[in-house]
Amino acid sequence: MASDSTELTSSGHGSAWRRQLAGALFGARRAQRAHYAHASRGVWRALLRNPSALAGMVLLTAFIALALSAPYLFPGDPLDMVAAPFEWPGSDALYRLGTDSLGRDVAAGIAHGTRVSLLIGASAAGIGLVSGTLVGAIGGFFGGVIDDLLVRVTELFQTVPSFLLVIVIVAIGRPNVTVIALAIGIASWPTVARIVRAEFRRLRSSDFVLAARSQGFCDARIIFGEILPNALPPVIVTASVMVASAILIESSLSFLGMGDPNVVTWGGMIGAGRDSLRTAWYLTAVPGAAIVLAVLALNLLGDGLNDALNPRMRERS
Repeated sequence: MASDSTELTSSGHGSAWRRQLAGALFGARRAQRAHYAHASRGVWRALLRNPSALAGMVLLTAFIALALSAPYLFPGDPLDMVAAPFEWPGSDALYRLGTDSLGRDVAAGIAHGTRVSLLIGASAAGIGLVSGTLVGAIGGFFGGVIDDLLVRVTELFQTVPSFLLVIVIVAIGRPNVTVIALAIGIASWPTVARIVRAEFRRLRSSDFVLAARSQGFCDARIIFGEILPNALPPVIVTASVMVASAILIESSLSFLGMGDPNVVTWGGMIGAGRDSLRTAWYLTAVPGAAIVLAVLALNLLGDGLNDALNPRMRERS
């Protein structure tokens, strides 16, 4: 009987200890989720109070809306010849931005070119972010020989100019949207890798990481569940800059005649209109203005995100 009572008492203490531990863990998780929700609301409030960031969001939203509505606003192939060549903007109500040297609608080219530019920019940035985050997270978390090897690979990629590397990859492959996005993503990941590696080296000895280790969390859970969410702010800011850089690189490729010949791009429109620059300057000015506004929108949004995700800047505002 005494042994039975002792066993019941010990089991009761054990179950109580487990309940306390589970309650502490779940309470910490709830507190962490509440902290993230509060921080997200603070970031949104800071963005909405920032005139530059708000202007960037409005411009970017307008470009996204134009890209989504392009097939409905301008049905058909934008490469088709639909009118007489060199019609100036405003001379025909059907072609408000005029026509080019082959009689193609400039407005249709701008709208469909928005789809291609944003698609390549987002895809290239996504490839660069995923690759750079993985490389930086693994090197920064484990350190040692693995970190040294990944740092050398990153430095090797950074010794080659990004635009030259993109040209080489596109020249080896076929010049289509997929290859161009992949080439730009491959050329852009080292920047993300260095940022993520620095954040992981700073955070891997933090108290919450030590607490996760003491609870028996595996390395993958610590990397992706604990450290990575706290290392995301500079990565998010870098993502907007990467999209803008990808749009510029794609436009440069199309201007050089290395873009996808089956789609309309802003750089391709500028390249096609450079021969008529003196007589029909609008053929280069209109797509050039689209590139300027898109890159400006992303840079303004990136600056706003930098201010919103920086606690010191948020306190000043």
